[in-house]
Order: sequence, then C-alpha cells, then structure tokens
Amino acid sequence: MPTYKAPTRDQKFLLHEVLELSRFAELKSFQDADPEMIDAILEESAKFAEEVLTPLNRVGDEHGCVRNADGSVTTPPGFHEAFDQLRQNGWMGLSADTKYGGQGLPGVLGLACGEMTSSANMAFGMYPGLTGGASKAISIGGSDAQKDFYLPKMYTGEWTGTMNLTESHCGTDLGLLKTKAVPQADGTYKITGEKIFISAGEHGMSDNIIHLVLARIEDGPEGVKGISLFIVPKNKVDKDGTVGDNNGVSCGSIEEKMGIHGNSTCVMVFDDAVGELIGEAHKGLKVMFVMMNEARLGVGMQGLCQSEVSYQNAAIYANDRIQGRSLTGAKNENGPADPIIVHPDVRRMLMDSRAFNEGARAFIYWLALQEDLEKVSPDEKVRERADDYLGLMTPVIKGYITDIGFNNCVNAQQVYGGHGFIEEWGMSQFVRDARIAQIYEGANGIQALDLVGRKLARKGGRALMSISAEIDAFVKENEGNEDLKPFMDGLLSAKNKLQAGTMWLMQNGMSNPDNAGAGSVDYMHMMGIAMLSYMWARMAKVAQAAIDAGNDDPFYADKLITGKYFLARILPNIDAHLAKVQTGAEPVMALAADRF
Repeated sequence: MPTYKAPTRDQKFLLHEVLELSRFAELKSFQDADPEMIDAILEESAKFAEEVLTPLNRVGDEHGCVRNADGSVTTPPGFHEAFDQLRQNGWMGLSADTKYGGQGLPGVLGLACGEMTSSANMAFGMYPGLTGGASKAISIGGSDAQKDFYLPKMYTGEWTGTMNLTESHCGTDLGLLKTKAVPQADGTYKITGEKIFISAGEHGMSDNIIHLVLARIEDGPEGVKGISLFIVPKNKVDKDGTVGDNNGVSCGSIEEKMGIHGNSTCVMVFDDAVGELIGEAHKGLKVMFVMMNEARLGVGMQGLCQSEVSYQNAAIYANDRIQGRSLTGAKNENGPADPIIVHPDVRRMLMDSRAFNEGARAFIYWLALQEDLEKVSPDEKVRERADDYLGLMTPVIKGYITDIGFNNCVNAQQVYGGHGFIEEWGMSQFVRDARIAQIYEGANGIQALDLVGRKLARKGGRALMSISAEIDAFVKENEGNEDLKPFMDGLLSAKNKLQAGTMWLMQNGMSNPDNAGAGSVDYMHMMGIAMLSYMWARMAKVAQAAIDAGNDDPFYADKLITGKYFLARILPNIDAHLAKVQTGAEPVMALAADRF
C-alpha cells in the first residue's frame, strides 16, 4: 500500500526562512502565528494526514460513494469518522474570520495544512475544500445576515458547501445555463434545474449542505449578464438554525469517474428549492468567480499534491527494487543486482518530480501569502501589488502545475515498471486522481486563454511589469555572489524569454486572435517555468546563506543540488515553448476541419 510522509521540513523552510512570515507579526492574522505555533500546527496536521487520511485513500478508491434508494449518499468506510475528527480538531476554521468562529490564522498556513490533506487523500480533501470556497463566496458577496447565519456553521464543518455551475449542455459557456429562479412574495426564490459534476454534492457527513447555485431569474437578461447566484440549503433551516425537512434538493445520480472515487460527484436536482439571492440580481458571476479563484488555487495545489505523493512512493520503490547493474559497475556488489535508483533514466524521472515539487510548493505558498497581504496589509501599494499578482498568477498555478503534476504522476508510475500498471501497488490511483485537476474548475486551455486574453492586459499589464521589476531588483541585489550566479543567470534568462513571448503575443495576437489562442498554453507554461526559476533563486539564496553560516544540515546542500538540476534540465523547456509561441496559428489552423 502506498505511503505518505508530510514534507514538514520543506514547509517550515518556506514559511520561516524563504517567506519569513515573522516579518508580518504585527498584521492581523499573523499576530498569533509565531514560529512555535506554526510548527506545532504543521506537526499535528502531518499526524492527521499520515495516520488517519493516508490509509483511507485506497479505501476511498476501491469502495467509492454509493447512492442509496432514498437519494442519500454513503461515503467510503472511515470517511465519516475522519471528517468528524477533522471538524472536532478545528481544521476547517483554521484561517477563517474570528468574527464567525474561525481561528483567524494566515491563509498560507491553512494552505500548507491543506497540502497535507490533499496529498494523503485527494478525494477526502475535496469535502472541506469545497466548503472553504463556498464560505469565502458568502463572506465576500453575502449580506451581514447571511454571513452571521451561515458562516459559523460552515467554519465548524457542521454544514458543508458546494458550488453548482455546470449543466449538461453548458460547461465553460455559462451564458447557456437553463436553471431558473422564480421570485416569491417573501423575497426568496424557487430554484428549478439540474446541475452536473457537483463535487461533494451529497454525502451525509454534515448536518446540512449549503449549495451555491447559478440560475437565471425568470425574465432576466439572456447570456452571462442575466446570471444570479443563490444560497440553496439541502434541508430547510429555521431562523434559529434548526435543520428541517428536505428543501427540494436531491442527488439524481453519482457520476462514474476515472478517479477521485471517494468524493461524491453528483448530478444535483433542484425542484422548486427555496433559495436566497447573494449580492445583486443578474450579477452572480462576480461573486461566483471569488469561489472559482479560490478553487483554482486549490486545484493547482492538487496537482502538486499528487506529484509529491507519487514521487515519494516511486523514490522508495527505486531504492528497494533490485534490477540490472549500474552502467558504471556494480554498486550492490554482494547482491544479485543493483537497486534501480542507480540508473540515470530512473533518476531523471525522480529528479524531474522533485525539482518541480519543491519549486511549485514555493510558488503556491508565495501566492497564498499575497492573498493574505491583500487582505490585511495596511500599505495600499502592497495590497494593490498582491491583488495584481493573484489575478495574473492564478491561471498559471491552476494550469501549469496540474499539467506538470499529472506528467510526474505518470513518470512515478513508470518507475514501477509493470507493477505501476497493477492496482495493488497504488500508483494507478495517483495518475487517475491527478487527471481531473487539468479539467475541472476551468480546463487548462481555458486558463491559458484567460491568462493571455485578459490577465496579461489587466490594468495596462501592471502585474507583469511589477513582477519583472521585482525579479530585476532581486538579481541586482545578488550581483557578485558567485555561488548564486547560475541561479541569477537562469532567472534573468527566463524572465527575458517570457518578455519575448509577451511581446510576440502583443504584436501578433491583436491582428489574428488565433495567434494568441495557438500559443496560449505554451505561454502559460513559460510563465510557470519563469516563476519556478524565481522561487528556486530565492530558495538557493537562503540555502547558500545557511551553508556559509556553518549550518551542516544536509537539507540545504540537497536544496542546492535539486535547484541546479532544475536549471540544467527543466528551465531549458522555456526555449521550446517560446519557439512554439512564435510559430503562430498557421501550423495549428492549416488543416481543414473536415480532414481531421
């Protein structure tokens, strides 16, 4: 059975030494997050992930969720008990607003704990994850009364949440949705329609499920301009919070899926369900995108998580599996063969994963810190910059990290050879679970189009100019440090190539939008590689300083070795992506549609 060991040493390195959270000790949400508390929380989260959630990962895959005759859903054995433990230990409200019963700790710390949950058991982690996204949408778009009523229960996990967007005839094009909302005399709405692909739509692990549903108010405008967002509880709730009878909400069926079997992905049916409007009528997408952006960061994290856990197991296997001899002579002279870790191609696959995982973790944590600063920094310029970075980088986190994360799961499976194809070894589950992350919450091709078509030009391209200036300043600050020169040279080269790709798209995308479309995914990967180059340069600086100060912890030497692998073997991919961006649309669009 696969194992998982939470990477707390690397997490502490990032939070304390690279991001230096102690710098923000005077800010709200950081005041109680001293290093000792952070470490204690990480260790407790690791224990829960390793001891409770990891053993249930395969259970969830094998048993899946079952829809019962009455429309209820039974989750896999052990999930309900694990969810109760998650709730009782306060993990759901770790970073939530204290006004509504949360603990008010930094979001980046909550994200680190979420990484462990998702690595240990991705399907299970989606239940609290969807609840967090739904509560955030209510916290930003809801009225004071809605916040007071729903958030305390959701932050404790007594009630969970979902997002209901997709319908069978429309996915990304939400303007086509048919779910309708009919106004009632008491100010509520009757919601009728059917939604598909609803993660955690029905499960029975909480007292109620708060569905956020996109619908069109009767006689409202056509297209996306007529979409509104509603809170629709599974069961009716009295004013005092008492949960009553069913609210016309049911699970029509459970989707048969390739992976994440432990999560109940439902077809949800709303039959004159009573709902209440969030925000303004016909402007539901504005609030829903709050939840979508939250979800996209979480999905990007899922790409890292499956890459991490598959890497860990492949590395163990490569050290244990005896097969063949090293090309440079026997390394296990007293045995019949050498462990396969001696073979360069096995090491290539493992190092590709490791170098990506450590860089991606730094990238995601860095962006999560920006989200914290956007909320609590007293400096308007800091908040503005953080908001710019969040807008620009969210599609990159979602698209690039899930693309490469999936590839790494496939490579980890490859390390096992034939055993990787056998369910008994568990590697197939990582591949199957990781695959969805490239698809849901906006397929990666859509993320790339959003990046190129909207996010780059947002506010006159201010975000990209800001991160470019930050990188230039960082490189200049470290001029003359010969130990860091490879990292600074690599970072500067990546930034310059990203700028070249940006200029090409600006010059050629307007005249022919297909040029932007054809190069968008490659450009998204270019930005991902450039940002990982920045993260590796920052990590290398900290690691080298520790070594120079006499710290003999091998962690720092390993960090530099892994970073140099990134420079040598992963960073050059940016050249291929730039070349493909600059070919434009002609090779992509030349073949007639009827010749496919």
